[in-house]
Amino acid sequence: MAEEAEEAEGAAAEGEGEEEGSSGGGKKKLIIIVAAVLLLVIIGGAAAFFLGVFDSEPESAGGDAEAGQVEALPPPKEVVFYDLPELTVNLSSANQRAQYLKLSVALELPDEDTKAAIEPFMPRILDAFQVYLRELRSTDLEGSAGLFRLKEELLRRINTAIYPSKVDGVLFKQILLQ
Repeated sequence: MAEEAEEAEGAAAEGEGEEEGSSGGGKKKLIIIVAAVLLLVIIGGAAAFFLGVFDSEPESAGGDAEAGQVEALPPPKEVVFYDLPELTVNLSSANQRAQYLKLSVALELPDEDTKAAIEPFMPRILDAFQVYLRELRSTDLEGSAGLFRLKEELLRRINTAIYPSKVDGVLFKQILLQ
């Protein structure tokens, strides 16, 4: 009888284990379903945000009349370009083969007055460019970083030469390295 009681208790324990396992599987399914629904809500909210559903500006009653109007933008800043003469210089090189740089540059000026102020200083500007360019090596001009450094150095030198006037930018029209 003791053996039969032990077998009955073991069978009851196995039955309870099956009930816990089946309810555990149901809990896992429930968690997966809740996570999937939550994920869909997040994705839908993000899509609505990026598509502009949640505009921060409230629409007025006359929204259609105002929608056709565009806010007036300020007029673009006046810019003047000044072309420098074409420069051709031989570059510094360690080997015997001569290398040449041909450069066409335009200056971006804030107004016409600056253009008039630059004219008397043109020999000083060209001298500063020639002296700097003759010391360059072809490796100094490699890649976009080399050209960016060249542009910044030319801008610095021209602004030093024409102080107190100021040039806003140096624009390359042609760069030829032979």
